[in-house]
Amino acid sequence: MDEDERLRRGASFGAVAHAYAEHRPDYPEAAVRWCLAPVRTPSAADLTGTRVLDLGAGTGKLTVLLALLGADVIAVEPDPEMLAEFRRLLPRVRALPGSAETIPLPGGSVDAVLCGQSMHWFNMDLALPEIARVLVPGGVLAGLWNSDDDRVEWVAGLQAVAKGAASPSLSRRRAEAAYYGVDEFAPELFTPAERAEFPNGQLRTADSLLATIATHSRLLVMAPAERDELLAGVRGYLAGLHETSNGEFTLPMVTSALRAVRR
Repeated sequence: MDEDERLRRGASFGAVAHAYAEHRPDYPEAAVRWCLAPVRTPSAADLTGTRVLDLGAGTGKLTVLLALLGADVIAVEPDPEMLAEFRRLLPRVRALPGSAETIPLPGGSVDAVLCGQSMHWFNMDLALPEIARVLVPGGVLAGLWNSDDDRVEWVAGLQAVAKGAASPSLSRRRAEAAYYGVDEFAPELFTPAERAEFPNGQLRTADSLLATIATHSRLLVMAPAERDELLAGVRGYLAGLHETSNGEFTLPMVTSALRAVRR
């Protein structure tokens, strides 16, 4: 997407902050531990003493897990409505207004910067030097993205009916990774990036899956009539599948993770 579209879609989530907190998928513990492995010893049972910045924290989907694992976590989020929802849900976690391009923290103040479903909204030319500034040498930068697992036939069909407006598919994530290469970060600041994938199936009903899809930016910026038509098509598709038409089911998802170490 071009810069105007990136800014418009990136600013669209505040209007659905409560629904985002309720319906967006969480992250698997194994993925978070993999992201933080460069700054943790393998035998460490928890993340006590690890200073983690959740950058572009949204409503705190990733922060919740980091806090449960014992990390000393700080959240930074640019959208006021998302930040308000974060503070309502996680009042004991320090949460600051700010962006990846202007991080309101001193230099060398965190061991890790984790970005859950947010890094693609950053202006990376500005964000990478800022992230490097707040990281200690040897600290880790990691991004996590949840994707529908379209290796499963009915999930591929869902992707087709949703016309790219739902969660991006695993095949799309892999194609983007292959196109851009693994060394996405500034080589003078970070080591070459590593990638990993983790299963992350999510319990859903047809209604909750529709509510999840409705929190994605492409739908949020659609004209109301177009959005309603697309969601009606998805509802019809789910109603016609034996996998999804009878109450609760598991939506196959995969969390893709990307990490690099601050030089």
